[in-house]
Amino acid sequence: MHGYFKGKNILVTGAGRGLGKRFAIGFAKLGARVGLLARSKAEIDAAHLEIEHTGGNALRLRADVCDLELLMTSVDRMRVQYGDIDAVICAAGTLGPIGPFLTSNYKLWNDAIQVNLLGVANTLRAVVPQMALRRTGKVVVLTGPGSETGRPCFSAYATAKTGVVRLVETIAEETRDSNVQINCVSPGATYTSITDEILRAADIVSEKEIAAAQQARANGGTSPEHQMELLQFLLSDKSNHVSGKMISVQDDWKKLTNGPANGYTLRRVVKS
Repeated sequence: MHGYFKGKNILVTGAGRGLGKRFAIGFAKLGARVGLLARSKAEIDAAHLEIEHTGGNALRLRADVCDLELLMTSVDRMRVQYGDIDAVICAAGTLGPIGPFLTSNYKLWNDAIQVNLLGVANTLRAVVPQMALRRTGKVVVLTGPGSETGRPCFSAYATAKTGVVRLVETIAEETRDSNVQINCVSPGATYTSITDEILRAADIVSEKEIAAAQQARANGGTSPEHQMELLQFLLSDKSNHVSGKMISVQDDWKKLTNGPANGYTLRRVVKS
Protein backbone atom coordinates (compact mmCIF):
# COMPACT_ATOMS: atom_id res chain seq x y z
CA MET A 1 0.00 0.00 0.00
CA HIS A 2 3.07 2.23 -0.02
CA GLY A 3 2.35 3.75 -3.41
CA TYR A 4 -1.28 4.50 -2.56
CA PHE A 5 -0.51 7.50 -0.34
CA LYS A 6 1.97 9.18 -2.67
CA GLY A 7 0.57 12.66 -3.38
CA LYS A 8 -2.36 12.27 -0.95
CA ASN A 9 -3.10 15.27 1.26
CA ILE A 10 -3.45 14.30 4.92
CA LEU A 11 -4.20 16.71 7.76
CA VAL A 12 -3.01 15.66 11.22
CA THR A 13 -4.17 17.52 14.32
CA GLY A 14 -1.98 17.29 17.40
CA ALA A 15 0.91 16.70 15.01
CA GLY A 16 3.57 18.25 17.22
CA ARG A 17 4.11 15.31 19.52
CA GLY A 18 2.97 11.85 20.59
CA LEU A 19 0.85 9.78 18.24
CA GLY A 20 0.00 12.75 16.04
CA LYS A 21 3.67 13.29 15.27
CA ARG A 22 4.22 9.57 14.80
CA PHE A 23 1.46 9.29 12.21
CA ALA A 24 2.41 12.53 10.47
CA ILE A 25 5.96 11.29 9.98
CA GLY A 26 4.73 7.82 9.03
CA PHE A 27 2.45 9.01 6.24
CA ALA A 28 5.01 11.54 5.02
CA LYS A 29 7.41 8.61 4.55
CA LEU A 30 4.72 6.94 2.42
CA GLY A 31 4.69 9.96 0.12
CA ALA A 32 1.72 11.89 1.52
CA ARG A 33 1.74 15.68 1.79
CA VAL A 34 1.01 16.29 5.46
CA GLY A 35 -0.55 19.27 7.18
CA LEU A 36 1.00 19.54 10.66
CA LEU A 37 -1.56 21.25 12.89
CA ALA A 38 -0.79 21.98 16.53
CA ARG A 39 -0.69 24.82 19.04
CA SER A 40 3.06 24.77 19.70
CA LYS A 41 5.26 26.41 17.07
CA ALA A 42 8.36 24.73 18.47
CA GLU A 43 6.79 21.28 18.27
CA ILE A 44 5.48 21.59 14.71
CA ASP A 45 8.80 23.11 13.64
CA ALA A 46 10.57 20.03 15.01
CA ALA A 47 8.13 17.64 13.31
CA HIS A 48 8.47 19.57 10.05
CA LEU A 49 12.26 19.41 10.21
CA GLU A 50 12.20 15.67 10.87
CA ILE A 51 9.93 15.09 7.87
CA GLU A 52 12.08 17.28 5.62
CA HIS A 53 15.20 15.36 6.62
CA THR A 54 13.61 12.13 5.37
CA GLY A 55 12.62 13.72 2.07
CA GLY A 56 8.97 14.21 3.00
CA ASN A 57 6.61 17.09 2.32
CA ALA A 58 4.81 18.88 5.16
CA LEU A 59 3.09 22.18 5.87
CA ARG A 60 3.15 23.85 9.28
CA LEU A 61 -0.28 24.97 10.51
CA ARG A 62 -0.28 26.60 13.92
CA ALA A 63 -3.81 26.48 15.35
CA ASP A 64 -5.87 25.39 18.33
CA VAL A 65 -8.61 22.86 17.53
CA CYS A 66 -10.79 24.67 20.07
CA ASP A 67 -10.73 27.80 17.88
CA LEU A 68 -13.04 26.95 14.96
CA GLU A 69 -12.33 30.14 13.01
CA LEU A 70 -8.55 29.72 13.20
CA LEU A 71 -8.89 26.01 12.44
CA MET A 72 -10.93 26.69 9.30
CA THR A 73 -8.37 29.28 8.19
CA SER A 74 -5.61 26.70 8.57
CA VAL A 75 -7.60 24.12 6.62
CA ASP A 76 -8.17 26.66 3.83
CA ARG A 77 -4.44 27.39 3.78
CA MET A 78 -3.66 23.70 3.34
CA ARG A 79 -6.14 23.49 0.46
CA VAL A 80 -4.50 26.47 -1.25
CA GLN A 81 -1.04 24.96 -0.79
CA TYR A 82 -1.75 21.31 -1.57
CA GLY A 83 -5.28 21.01 -2.96
CA ASP A 84 -8.28 19.15 -1.54
CA ILE A 85 -7.75 17.26 1.71
CA ASP A 86 -8.04 13.51 1.20
CA ALA A 87 -7.84 12.37 4.81
CA VAL A 88 -7.68 13.63 8.38
CA ILE A 89 -6.20 12.12 11.53
CA CYS A 90 -7.60 13.70 14.70
CA ALA A 91 -4.86 13.17 17.27
CA ALA A 92 -5.05 16.41 19.29
CA GLY A 93 -5.84 15.57 22.88
CA THR A 94 -5.11 16.08 26.54
CA LEU A 95 -5.41 13.84 29.58
CA GLY A 96 -7.13 16.43 31.75
CA PRO A 97 -7.09 16.45 35.55
CA ILE A 98 -6.23 13.22 37.32
CA GLY A 99 -8.20 12.34 40.43
CA PRO A 100 -11.78 11.85 41.65
CA PHE A 101 -14.37 13.86 39.73
CA LEU A 102 -15.82 15.54 42.82
CA THR A 103 -12.48 17.05 43.78
CA SER A 104 -11.20 17.81 40.27
CA ASN A 105 -10.46 21.34 39.08
CA TYR A 106 -13.55 22.31 37.09
CA LYS A 107 -11.63 24.56 34.70
CA LEU A 108 -9.10 21.88 33.81
CA TRP A 109 -11.94 19.38 33.54
CA ASN A 110 -13.87 21.62 31.14
CA ASP A 111 -10.72 22.36 29.13
CA ALA A 112 -10.17 18.63 28.58
CA ILE A 113 -13.73 18.29 27.25
CA GLN A 114 -13.11 21.26 24.95
CA VAL A 115 -9.95 19.79 23.43
CA ASN A 116 -10.87 16.10 23.30
CA LEU A 117 -14.51 16.38 22.23
CA LEU A 118 -15.26 19.82 20.84
CA GLY A 119 -11.85 19.94 19.17
CA VAL A 120 -12.82 16.86 17.16
CA ALA A 121 -16.24 18.37 16.38
CA ASN A 122 -14.55 21.55 15.13
CA THR A 123 -12.17 19.54 12.95
CA LEU A 124 -15.07 17.64 11.40
CA ARG A 125 -16.90 20.93 10.74
CA ALA A 126 -13.80 22.25 8.99
CA VAL A 127 -13.10 19.29 6.71
CA VAL A 128 -16.14 17.07 6.20
CA PRO A 129 -18.38 19.49 4.20
CA GLN A 130 -15.83 19.69 1.38
CA MET A 131 -15.32 15.92 1.48
CA ALA A 132 -19.07 15.41 1.20
CA LEU A 133 -19.27 17.77 -1.76
CA ARG A 134 -16.46 15.88 -3.51
CA ARG A 135 -18.01 12.55 -2.45
CA THR A 136 -14.73 11.24 -1.11
CA GLY A 137 -12.84 11.50 2.17
CA LYS A 138 -11.48 9.62 5.16
CA VAL A 139 -11.30 10.61 8.83
CA VAL A 140 -9.71 8.70 11.71
CA VAL A 141 -10.26 9.92 15.27
CA LEU A 142 -8.06 8.57 18.05
CA THR A 143 -9.79 7.33 21.18
CA GLY A 144 -8.34 5.64 24.24
CA PRO A 145 -9.00 3.93 27.57
CA GLY A 146 -12.28 5.18 28.99
CA SER A 147 -14.25 5.06 25.75
CA GLU A 148 -14.99 1.37 26.29
CA THR A 149 -15.35 1.15 30.08
CA GLY A 150 -15.37 3.50 33.05
CA ARG A 151 -12.00 4.91 34.05
CA PRO A 152 -11.83 6.15 37.65
CA CYS A 153 -9.68 9.26 38.22
CA PHE A 154 -9.78 10.10 34.50
CA SER A 155 -13.39 11.28 34.23
CA ALA A 156 -12.79 14.19 31.83
CA TYR A 157 -10.75 12.09 29.43
CA ALA A 158 -13.14 9.12 29.58
CA THR A 159 -16.21 11.32 29.14
CA ALA A 160 -14.77 13.16 26.15
CA LYS A 161 -13.47 10.05 24.41
CA THR A 162 -16.79 8.27 24.88
CA GLY A 163 -18.58 11.30 23.45
CA VAL A 164 -16.20 11.29 20.48
CA VAL A 165 -17.15 7.70 19.64
CA ARG A 166 -20.87 8.52 19.60
CA LEU A 167 -20.18 11.71 17.62
CA VAL A 168 -18.30 9.70 15.00
CA GLU A 169 -21.02 7.07 14.83
CA THR A 170 -23.65 9.75 14.30
CA ILE A 171 -21.80 11.79 11.67
CA ALA A 172 -20.81 8.62 9.84
CA GLU A 173 -24.50 7.86 9.36
CA GLU A 174 -25.22 11.42 8.24
CA THR A 175 -22.47 11.29 5.61
CA ARG A 176 -22.79 7.68 4.50
CA ASP A 177 -24.50 8.62 1.23
CA SER A 178 -21.72 11.14 0.54
CA ASN A 179 -19.03 8.43 0.46
CA VAL A 180 -17.17 9.85 3.48
CA GLN A 181 -15.86 7.30 5.98
CA ILE A 182 -15.25 8.33 9.60
CA ASN A 183 -13.94 5.89 12.20
CA CYS A 184 -12.41 5.82 15.67
CA VAL A 185 -9.17 4.02 16.43
CA SER A 186 -7.94 2.91 19.82
CA PRO A 187 -4.18 2.80 19.17
CA GLY A 188 -3.22 0.70 22.18
CA ALA A 189 -0.75 1.54 24.91
CA THR A 190 1.87 4.00 23.68
CA TYR A 191 4.65 5.79 25.54
CA THR A 192 3.92 9.53 25.34
CA SER A 193 3.93 12.51 27.69
CA ILE A 194 0.55 11.27 28.95
CA THR A 195 2.29 8.13 30.24
CA ASP A 196 4.56 10.28 32.40
CA GLU A 197 1.57 12.23 33.72
CA ILE A 198 0.00 8.99 34.92
CA LEU A 199 3.22 7.82 36.55
CA ARG A 200 3.55 11.13 38.41
CA ALA A 201 0.07 10.51 39.85
CA ALA A 202 1.00 7.12 41.30
CA ASP A 203 -0.44 8.02 44.70
CA ILE A 204 -3.88 8.73 43.18
CA VAL A 205 -4.59 6.24 40.40
CA SER A 206 -5.03 2.49 40.55
CA GLU A 207 -2.22 -0.05 40.52
CA LYS A 208 -3.57 -1.28 37.18
CA GLU A 209 -3.08 2.16 35.62
CA ILE A 210 0.44 2.46 37.01
CA ALA A 211 1.39 -1.04 35.84
CA ALA A 212 0.16 -0.30 32.31
CA ALA A 213 2.03 3.02 32.24
CA GLN A 214 5.23 1.42 33.51
CA GLN A 215 5.01 -1.26 30.86
CA ALA A 216 4.44 1.32 28.12
CA ARG A 217 7.48 3.27 29.31
CA ALA A 218 9.59 0.12 29.43
CA ASN A 219 8.74 -1.32 26.01
CA GLY A 220 7.24 1.66 24.15
CA GLY A 221 3.79 0.07 23.98
CA THR A 222 2.11 -1.04 20.79
CA SER A 223 4.48 -1.09 17.85
CA PRO A 224 4.24 1.83 15.42
CA GLU A 225 4.06 -0.68 12.58
CA HIS A 226 0.84 -2.23 13.93
CA GLN A 227 -0.71 1.21 14.46
CA MET A 228 0.27 2.41 11.00
CA GLU A 229 -1.04 -0.74 9.37
CA LEU A 230 -4.53 -0.12 10.77
CA LEU A 231 -4.50 3.57 9.82
CA GLN A 232 -3.31 2.79 6.31
CA PHE A 233 -6.27 0.45 5.89
CA LEU A 234 -8.79 2.98 7.22
CA LEU A 235 -7.40 5.84 5.10
CA SER A 236 -7.38 3.81 1.88
CA ASP A 237 -10.05 2.74 -0.60
CA LYS A 238 -9.91 -0.75 0.91
CA SER A 239 -12.08 0.50 3.80
CA ASN A 240 -14.80 2.26 1.81
CA HIS A 241 -17.36 -0.09 3.37
CA VAL A 242 -16.26 0.69 6.96
CA SER A 243 -17.62 3.80 8.69
CA GLY A 244 -18.84 4.77 12.14
CA LYS A 245 -16.78 2.09 13.87
CA MET A 246 -14.53 1.99 16.93
CA ILE A 247 -11.62 -0.28 16.11
CA SER A 248 -8.75 -1.21 18.40
CA VAL A 249 -5.33 -2.04 17.09
CA GLN A 250 -5.66 -5.25 19.12
CA ASP A 251 -8.87 -6.28 17.33
CA ASP A 252 -8.86 -8.86 14.57
CA TRP A 253 -9.56 -5.97 12.25
CA LYS A 254 -8.11 -7.55 9.11
CA LYS A 255 -11.31 -9.54 8.70
CA LEU A 256 -12.98 -6.20 7.93
CA THR A 257 -11.20 -6.23 4.57
CA ASN A 258 -13.50 -9.03 3.43
CA GLY A 259 -16.91 -7.54 4.11
CA PRO A 260 -19.19 -5.25 6.13
CA ALA A 261 -18.12 -4.40 9.66
CA ASN A 262 -20.59 -5.62 12.25
CA GLY A 263 -20.16 -4.52 15.84
CA TYR A 264 -17.23 -2.25 16.73
CA THR A 265 -19.62 0.34 18.13
CA LEU A 266 -20.30 2.08 21.41
CA ARG A 267 -22.99 -0.28 22.69
CA ARG A 268 -25.21 -0.26 25.75
CA VAL A 269 -25.25 -3.75 27.22
CA VAL A 270 -28.39 -4.57 29.22
CA LYS A 271 -28.34 -7.63 31.44
CA SER A 272 -31.56 -9.59 31.49
